[in-house]
Amino acid sequence: MCRSLPGLLLLLALACLARSGSAQPVDSQADVGLLLRQLIRHYIKHIYDSFCTETPKIAFAASLGGNGLVKTTNGNKDLVYKDVLTNVGGAYNPATGVFTAPTRGVYYVRFTANAPTDFPMSAVLYKNGAEIQLIAHEQTSGEGSDTASNGATVLLERGDTLSMKLWQNTQIWDNSNHHSTFSGFLLFPM
Repeated sequence: MCRSLPGLLLLLALACLARSGSAQPVDSQADVGLLLRQLIRHYIKHIYDSFCTETPKIAFAASLGGNGLVKTTNGNKDLVYKDVLTNVGGAYNPATGVFTAPTRGVYYVRFTANAPTDFPMSAVLYKNGAEIQLIAHEQTSGEGSDTASNGATVLLERGDTLSMKLWQNTQIWDNSNHHSTFSGFLLFPM
């Protein structure tokens, strides 16, 4: 729905009057009518594009859930956050753990990691399967557990993917209380 449509129409009328008053001299009343119709079409399109185009609604949040401890000693491991809390727009795939940007824009992405402190912990954000974007990592620190988090705004092109990985020789833990999460949302399209 358009915001403040009566105000925009008033603005349109004033803009048309100002434009027609400052235009070069015209030869006839028909020329004035043609100019006004062109101006009105131009301004209506501009107003529609600026105020009436719906901003996509994209937001997701998921946790590893009741998976317990995930540990790797042989290479990196994809983290699949299967316990979906929110998936507005359907851009997060809980079967693969991959978020795919449905539109070009600036997104805010955040993740948390929890694990016992008897072994290193990690959670690493990858863009398009390769480029490391953000890291949460904690070294062994004795008895207990640690939680780490990270987040940032990222510019994503349509079709770009974000996924989480567990680095080799690290671990992460979760249960139904959602200690280890992956989330993001569109701030604004570009």
